[in-house]
Amino acid sequence: MTWAVLDEAFMIASALSVATGWYWIRRRRVDRHRRWMLTGAALAVAFFLTYVAKTLFVGDTAFGGPARLALLYQGFLQTHTVLATVAALLGIVTLRRALRRDFVRHRRIAPWTATTWLVTAATGLGVFLLLYVIYPPGPTSTNLLRVLFG
Repeated sequence: MTWAVLDEAFMIASALSVATGWYWIRRRRVDRHRRWMLTGAALAVAFFLTYVAKTLFVGDTAFGGPARLALLYQGFLQTHTVLATVAALLGIVTLRRALRRDFVRHRRIAPWTATTWLVTAATGLGVFLLLYVIYPPGPTSTNLLRVLFG
C-alpha cells in the first residue's frame, strides 16, 4: 500500500498545484502561474513514474469490496483510466504550447486540460479510497517483471 499512498500523494499534489496555477493566471500573475503549472506537471510525471514502477515491481491490486459492487467499480476505474489518458495527452499539448510561447493556442486548450486533470485526480482519489480505505485491498496480481521474465 505504500506505493499507492505515494502515487496518490503525487496526484493530489499535482492537482493542487494546477488549481493554484489556474488561480494565479486568473489574476494575471504569469510568473506564479508558470511556476505552479510546471510544479503540477513535474508532480504528474512523478505520479506516472511511481505508478509504472508499482505495476512493474509490485503488481496491481484487485478490488476487495463486495462482489455486487465489482462491476460498478470496474466502470468507475475505466472512466478514470480514460480521463487520465486524455488528461495526459492534453497536458503534453498544453505544456508544449506554453513552452513554445504559443499563448493564443495555449489559452484555448488550457482550461480543458486543467479541468480534465482535476476531475482525473478526484476520480483517482475515489479509486484509491475504494481499493485501500473503504474496503480491504483485494489480492495483488503478479508483477509485470515476473510475467515477462518468469
